[in-house]
Amino acid sequence: MSATLHEFTTVVPHWQPRVQPIDLAQASAEQLDALKITPSNTKVSEYVLVLANDVETLKVRTPLFNAIMYNHGGLSRAEREVGATAASVVNRCIYCAAVHSSRYNQLTKDETVMAKIFADGAHAQLDPRLSAILAFATRLSQTPSQATAQDMAALADAGLDQAEILDLILSTSLFGWANRLMHTLGDPLPKDQA
Repeated sequence: MSATLHEFTTVVPHWQPRVQPIDLAQASAEQLDALKITPSNTKVSEYVLVLANDVETLKVRTPLFNAIMYNHGGLSRAEREVGATAASVVNRCIYCAAVHSSRYNQLTKDETVMAKIFADGAHAQLDPRLSAILAFATRLSQTPSQATAQDMAALADAGLDQAEILDLILSTSLFGWANRLMHTLGDPLPKDQA
């Protein structure tokens, strides 16, 4: 029997779906059309193949995901990954936390930030800008209605402009939703159990 992972890691685990992914060889024309734009624009994951069971939702979800996580301007890609990781830590989504912490490490060539976040959560000792991003993303993920004007002011004080703040809100919120979907549709397993 496979052992579900329960500890945060920057090693991306295997995601084992509970819902049958579509078989690309037997996919309908509508499913293939919905799969044309994958989240990373590189490959079709098992997760996306599960989502292809609901074509209309996938057709909206993928462009939205790409626009939030990969658009140019605003918050840097690495800082968006901090927002996604913070949401994933709050929601205990081991798979998403691994994916986004790993991407942060790849983008920055610095593994210390994610190690601190996994060890200390929202209290991680980071530079002022990353601390503000982490604190806001954590608060927004814990109880969205309790994010205040003071929280927004802390982001501005740390040097974020309005476009960057919007990108942080969007990337954090996207993963508040995506984490819950991942939890219900499958489990993170060690790669050796794939």
